[in-house]
Amino acid sequence: MARRADPGTILVVEDEHRTAALVALYLRREGFHPALVHDGAQAVARFQRHRPCLVILDLMLPNVDGWALCQELRRASDVPILILTAREEEMDRVMGFRLGADDYVTKPFSPRELMARVKAILRRVQPPPPRRRAILRCRDLVLDPDRHEVRRGDRPVALTPSEFRLLHVLMRSPGRVFSRDELIAALYPRGESVVERVVDVHIGKLRQKIESDPARPRRVQTVRGIGYRFSADESLPC
Repeated sequence: MARRADPGTILVVEDEHRTAALVALYLRREGFHPALVHDGAQAVARFQRHRPCLVILDLMLPNVDGWALCQELRRASDVPILILTAREEEMDRVMGFRLGADDYVTKPFSPRELMARVKAILRRVQPPPPRRRAILRCRDLVLDPDRHEVRRGDRPVALTPSEFRLLHVLMRSPGRVFSRDELIAALYPRGESVVERVVDVHIGKLRQKIESDPARPRRVQTVRGIGYRFSADESLPC
């Protein structure tokens, strides 16, 4: 039950066939793939088979009632559960939420409102798509953090992971002076014990790859007694 959920499948556990068919019809219209089961005893097996992204659950079920099923699903999974039931007492609602339901809709119901609630739940529980990080440029030098690529003009620059990380940190804040301790923390975020000299070694190798004259660097500059910075002077050939 801990397997990855199918983002389009919704399990509908409803013993009243006409209601189940109506819910399935509206789910299909919204682009979902409903999986119907009419018996609480079969719901867990169907849940394991289909790995739904959400469960619409009736409480008045044969064999295994919805209360017990809700509790069992919640113990085994964090799948969203929407209770759809004729039980409208306040204590029933409270019990549903206590057992782990994410929403509670009473019958008779509006299919359109039910779909709106389904989509609202899925918006809450699904992580947003990752945001693309900004591409950094300094004249002909381009760093793409998502592709993990660096180019000088049309030529790719092959950097080690440490060199790439250093250049990324420096280019994100042009003109800012980073101490060696700050750069060590960026290179070794888990707190590994290393000597300061390791930063100088990586900077030297980085300059060999991105500077026109590594002996007189214009892009990655040394600030004596402190550390390094990426040049923000537009008058210098970057």
